Amino acid sequence: MKGYNRYLRPNFNEGPVEIGMSLDIASIDAISEINMDYTATIFLRQRWRDSRLVFPGNESVSVDGRLVSLLWIPDTFIPDSKRSFLHDVTVDNRLIRIFSDGTVLYALRITATIACNMDLTKYPMDRQVCTLQLESCDVESYYTSVSEAVYETGQYPKLVLHFALRRNVLFFILETYVPSILLVVLSWVSFWISQSSVPARVCIGVTTVLTMTTLMMGARSSLPNANCFIKAIDVYLGICFTFIFGALVEYACAHFYNMQNQTIEDVYRDLLREFCESNGNGSIPIVGSNQPNQSVEVGSTAEELTEQSANSTTRNDVLSKEKVSGQGCSLSSVKDMSRRAASTFTVENPHNIDRHARTVFPTAFLFVNILYWLYYLFL
Repeated sequence: MKGYNRYLRPNFNEGPVEIGMSLDIASIDAISEINMDYTATIFLRQRWRDSRLVFPGNESVSVDGRLVSLLWIPDTFIPDSKRSFLHDVTVDNRLIRIFSDGTVLYALRITATIACNMDLTKYPMDRQVCTLQLESCDVESYYTSVSEAVYETGQYPKLVLHFALRRNVLFFILETYVPSILLVVLSWVSFWISQSSVPARVCIGVTTVLTMTTLMMGARSSLPNANCFIKAIDVYLGICFTFIFGALVEYACAHFYNMQNQTIEDVYRDLLREFCESNGNGSIPIVGSNQPNQSVEVGSTAEELTEQSANSTTRNDVLSKEKVSGQGCSLSSVKDMSRRAASTFTVENPHNIDRHARTVFPTAFLFVNILYWLYYLFL
């Protein structure tokens, strides 16, 4: 080390120093979708040649890590690092090996939290290009690329290590997808409950809606708050919420039409009862001889009075039958017209709504699931 100046790089005033690098990922500690970063423990090895350190022989010398403060080392850094530290238990985790031709091997262990810009559009079926993995991610492949970093002081070569990550969907299936599917199926139970059981059906509908809302809030708690894109899990939870809310609306419609039909039937019964009561419970009223067009002559014989009375009774009978017939025809016409008008706004049998819902809701949900998984898994 006699005459060695650590402030000057090797080959000063000559060409650049070529540095070989290798990188091993010791462990993947964490990935945060909220902060868009990852934490990893890295073994970084660098190799370069310093002609000032040439010594005779063919052997290499491993020296204490504290000798680093006496040597020139490359100014390597991680530009996207948020936090990092060197391990120092039990001593600084550094290795320096000097070969006889002046080659220096410098190795160290670093734990760093590094930014990673993630596209969560297909979350949780997403694949990210990053350098670490979370326990729910699997490393598919990796590759390296060389580029140049341009700064005010000049252009410097930059080594980039890329990891292709694929998220493990099984964790989210068990935590989010299966509970949401079961909630949708639970909401369909109300289709087999009588429409007269209002508390039971309303309780199922409201409970499933509130539970689904809680599940949606929990799924979003582990994701960035300030995001302007819709993720795949948001789409699925929205679909499930729509079906659950639709089951609640279905009962509201069925109950409304059921009460409407009962109200119309009550009106028909009241009209019929009032009509019967106004006509003496269905009896035909008989008109007496006090008609304005009739008069009894004074001095008529008994036979004439008897004949006149008989003719008057026959005439009144005919008029009474015509009057009752006309009233019956008028009531029937009013009932038919009102029934046809009401039928345009009512359902004849509200129980058919539940029967159709038992088939329509599961079929539609299955169809939407097929489209969803085909799109996000294969497109």
